[in-house]
Amino acid sequence: MHTNENRAAQRIAIGFAAVALSALSVASGCARGHVEPKAKAVAGQDPAQLWVEPKDLESRDLYLGPGGRADVPDPHSKYRLVGYDTTGHSRGYDVEDDRGRHWRVKTSEEAQSEVVVSRILWSIGYHQPVLHYMKSWRLTGGKPEDEPKPGRFRLDSDHKNVGNWDWSKENPFYGTRPFKGLIVANLVLNNWDFGPDQNRIYQMKGEPKSSEGPRIRYVVQDVGASLGKTRWPLGTRNNIEDFESQKLIEHVDGDLVEFDYRSRHQTMVKDISVEDVLWTCRLLERLSENQWRAAFRAAEYDDETTNRYLKKIQAKIHEGLAVRPQVRASR
Repeated sequence: MHTNENRAAQRIAIGFAAVALSALSVASGCARGHVEPKAKAVAGQDPAQLWVEPKDLESRDLYLGPGGRADVPDPHSKYRLVGYDTTGHSRGYDVEDDRGRHWRVKTSEEAQSEVVVSRILWSIGYHQPVLHYMKSWRLTGGKPEDEPKPGRFRLDSDHKNVGNWDWSKENPFYGTRPFKGLIVANLVLNNWDFGPDQNRIYQMKGEPKSSEGPRIRYVVQDVGASLGKTRWPLGTRNNIEDFESQKLIEHVDGDLVEFDYRSRHQTMVKDISVEDVLWTCRLLERLSENQWRAAFRAAEYDDETTNRYLKKIQAKIHEGLAVRPQVRASR
């Protein structure tokens, strides 16, 4: 008999196979021209695994984020070293707190930006892990040279990673409005790293509340390469001067939007329509100033830097809200 985890993995594999066949069919039937985005996810795939309509958007607490107060790490707890994370841009630690909860800690300039961007994505309906920023904490069991610098704490014991997912057509939500909206939201916040190794498929432990979404969730897990500048091949992180230097949109060609995006994942930002941008920016527009400020306060940004970020983010949202189809340029 298969376990629940095996059944979940089988459903994911079936979903990937179905979307590959669907993409092959579209390619053979359309020799050229823009293919309209699919209205629904692959048959049998729950759209809520990627996005759940945030009916409580205006009341979401962006200071505490997903999990609420119950999942805030305790600054007075002793965090026992379990292992080191030596992959990626930032140095990190795997630790266990006094309650037996496992956390992955990232210490670098992107720890702050990751908390903010994660909060914003969660606020508009995308699944995100429990994530918090701690300026001071106590590490035990490490090397003498280990210094627990301010860092991002991500709860790792409330879910199991059952796979990765790709931004390409090899995922069951490719072409749907929430999928494209996820790309637009990341562009508003200047996330330039769309590598597939950033994306995880979570199987949540226990029985999630209906308002929290399904047990299987498609998550953009690492979003710290944000709030800086997109440039080739790698951008900057958590840099207000760089963030202020870029707009959202370069121009509109017919119904397609070309973005002020300069990094390596150019194919990611193709085929985004005017309606995709409007849909996303209308969600972001519903957040109050207090909610935006709460997200930055959760990451310990000072008031001056927060004010500058909010001014630029609002300008980019207004760009998106003002976008309209244009006469297509001749090729």
